[in-house]
Parts: sequence; C-alpha cells; structure tokens
Amino acid sequence: MSSTPHDPFYSSPFGPFYRRHTPYMVQPEYRIYEMNKRLQSRTEDSDNLWWDAFATEFFEDDATLTLSFCLEDGPKRYTIGRTLIPRYFSTVFEGGVTDLYYILKHSKESYHNSSITVDCDQCAMVTQHGKPMFTKVCTEGRLILEFTFDDLMRIKTWHFTIRQYRELVPRSILAMHAQDPQVLDQLSKNITRMGLTNFTLNYLRLCVILEPMQELMSRHKTYNLSPRDCLKTCLFQKWQRMVAPPAEPTRQPTTKRRKRKNSTSSTSNSSAGANANSTGSKKKTPAANLSLSSQGLGAIPNCSLNPGRDGDLCHSTAVTPSGQFKEKH
Repeated sequence: MSSTPHDPFYSSPFGPFYRRHTPYMVQPEYRIYEMNKRLQSRTEDSDNLWWDAFATEFFEDDATLTLSFCLEDGPKRYTIGRTLIPRYFSTVFEGGVTDLYYILKHSKESYHNSSITVDCDQCAMVTQHGKPMFTKVCTEGRLILEFTFDDLMRIKTWHFTIRQYRELVPRSILAMHAQDPQVLDQLSKNITRMGLTNFTLNYLRLCVILEPMQELMSRHKTYNLSPRDCLKTCLFQKWQRMVAPPAEPTRQPTTKRRKRKNSTSSTSNSSAGANANSTGSKKKTPAANLSLSSQGLGAIPNCSLNPGRDGDLCHSTAVTPSGQFKEKH
C-alpha cells in the first residue's frame, strides 16, 4: 500500500511538499513501522543527504548501533556511532537488496524515567535481493531498542543479535532452470553470511578503523588542519591526559575551631570564677556558663547547705579537657 501526503500518519522531511507533522507520542513499535515505510520510499537516486535525513529522524545524535553474530571464524560484535549509521543502511541496498523491513513479534516494553526499552526476542530482518538472483532472506534474532521518552521518540541504542537466517528461492525459478545443473548449483549457494551481504560485512570491518578516527575527522572539519597535524594534536592531548595526575575530589572547607587552653590555666580560671561568684552572688548567670563552655571547660555549680572549708555555701566542679571532674572549693 503506497502512502500519500494525505495520510495522517505520514511525515517526511525528504521534500518541499512533505512536511513533518507536530511531534506526538506513539508506541515504540509504531516507530519501527514508520521506519519500514521510510525505507520503502527509498529510490535509486537517494543520496547521502537522504540517508542523513533518515538517520536524523529515527536515531538520536549520540545513538549507537550494535550487531552481534557468529561467523565461521568465531563470534563477531560491531558497534558504530551516529555518524556511521546512515552509511550502514545504504550498504545494505548497495549489496543487491531492493527491500528491507523489520518484523517484531511478542516484544516487551519497559518504561524508565527518560527512556523506553523494547526487547523483542523474535525479531526478523527481511531483505529482498534482486541480484545476483531473486532471493528472500529472513534473518532472525533478538532486537533490543532504547527510545528516548519524548515527543520525537528516537532510537538511542540498537542491538541486534543474529541467531539464524534462511534464504528462500521461489519454486518457479527452480522449475525454470531444472534442466541446467550449473544454474541449480549456483542457486544452492548462499548469497549472504548470517543474513548480511558482503558489502555490509566489509563496511562493518572498516568501521573498526573508522570509529576511532572520528575525533580526527571532526578536528579536521572544525579547524581545517592537515591529517598529520590533526594526528599530532590528538596524540599530544591524549598524552597530556595520561601524564596529568588525577584530579583530587573537592573537599568542603572545614570550619576553624578554637584551640583549647591547657588544664592548668583552665583550672585556675575556674577557681577564680568560683571565688568571684561566692563573694558577689550565690547564683551563676547563663552568660558565665556559656563563656566557660565555649573554651572547652564547664563549671558545674554544686550548692550545698553544708558550708565548705572556707565557709562558702557553693563550690564548683571543673571539667578538664581530658573529661575528668576536679572539685574546687
């Protein structure tokens, strides 16, 4: 079914006539449906600008795409960044694919504060090949997607783990070349490796080199430096980061505390205060207690009806800095 500009669900930035509708919240699976429709609208004249617009509509600026599969020489895992994602999809069609779409069955959604995770254990990537022969390839595996929880709902992480694949050839083609052993032998050979074309596999191998060079390319584009100068600058900055000592964690400024006086002077001060209080008044004011406690000492009045040695009714107990109590008359 061909989509038209009058379709309320259709939106595209790929021309002056098609304009994107106001962003709205949709189900994550519907975003995959929209991506399939966009891939079906691709033409042979679609250039790099078309693929950049495609990636901008469905992938975040810091998105990553990961493919995991197992080849004859062992397991493989390739992760590419946002700048290399448009080229990845274009290499699929350069390898002879005429149609590409994804089918999600029994997917599970989990909502987080700022993202939505879709986990589909029965995902199928279907590609229709027109060359070297008419073949339909179904690549099955597990697809885990992380969408941003906003109006645009673009993909932040894409992880497709390929388990198996099947290449389907129409019976009509087999019947047509039933009497030609050479053609039948050619039809019996696989045209993909784990559902991926040689163009795509070669590009993923190349991305292992291109991904670390993104810093060099960005510096060359920003400062218009030669490749040699960009490499020198990046290596020098990396060397500085390795040599520089690790930054110490910031500490909160500690408040200064008053120094405590020694025990002899503190004891004499408390004795003098006790004598002054006994001659002036029998009651101690709160201010006197506060000044003593602020210096690390405390004078606790202990009044008694029995007179002391000197006939005073009150005697004081001084608290030394070591925590011991010393009675002064």
